[in-house]
Amino acid sequence: MQIVQQNLRLQKIITGIGILLFIMKVIAWYLTGSVAILTDALESTVNVIAGLIGVYSLYVSAKPKDQDHPYGHGKAEFLSAAVEGTLITIAGFIIIYEALNNLIHPHLVKKLDAGILLVAITGVINYAAGYICISTGKKNNSLVLVASGKHLQTDTYSTIGIIVGLLLLYIFKLWWIDSAVAILFAFIIMFTGYKIIRSSVSGIMDEADATLINKMVVMLNENRKENWIDLHNLRIIKYGGTLHIDCHLTIPWYLNINEANLEIDALSDIVKKELGDSMELFVHSDGCNDFSCKLCSKQNCNYRQHPLEKKIDWTIENISMDNNHQL
Repeated sequence: MQIVQQNLRLQKIITGIGILLFIMKVIAWYLTGSVAILTDALESTVNVIAGLIGVYSLYVSAKPKDQDHPYGHGKAEFLSAAVEGTLITIAGFIIIYEALNNLIHPHLVKKLDAGILLVAITGVINYAAGYICISTGKKNNSLVLVASGKHLQTDTYSTIGIIVGLLLLYIFKLWWIDSAVAILFAFIIMFTGYKIIRSSVSGIMDEADATLINKMVVMLNENRKENWIDLHNLRIIKYGGTLHIDCHLTIPWYLNINEANLEIDALSDIVKKELGDSMELFVHSDGCNDFSCKLCSKQNCNYRQHPLEKKIDWTIENISMDNNHQL
């Protein structure tokens, strides 16, 4: 719960920063009348709305488990990210509309020097806030923070492009550059929105995270114990910042309950060391069978029925199988 509260505090700070940056961009737009700066301001509007939604979703996901939500409330983060991605995409369409309207009905852009300075300051602050968000989000497995961070950094990239466009406008006095820059970065913004929506849908649908599973496979192979004869039926489900992992671990059939629990505890300690405390691991222990001997590298086993023929390295494919591995 401490990690969830940390995520919530950071999201509140990011939302507060977003409100201040939005005010600065509105001032810059008011001074210049630039549609490109209006583009930046509109995206900041989305930042504020999405930030408020993110705060609420993290508040919900921080609630303890209850009878109706035995796995917690973490799925709220995925819904929040989906809304944020949708809002980003809508902002892109609005920007294109405004830019095209400005091409048809051009207007004078003024006080570009002051506008460029204000927008540049917001860009620096956005990038720093986005970096902190993404770093914390990856560490704490929070899609809301990662989505917010990517959104902020995308805002920074679009701000850089807008500044370049405004500088060209300031130097060459070509009025159409303002709208052209706005349209270009509108498409970039829309693509970012699509990626965030795609990630949230993956979480809602419990799509397998190949990167995370591969990370676990490497870790387990490197720390494999001789009593861990086989590992299969591995599944990982994300509930916001919490990972729920379950698997079947095959161990020697003659171990007693306490000895089996020691093996499970060792597995749990290794996984927690790699993935952090924001996870729950459920392990079902299976006793080995006669066919397991051919795959078992355990030394000094008094019950071995067959010599070791081949040690199977765990992979993404075979570790997810429902049954014990066999030759």
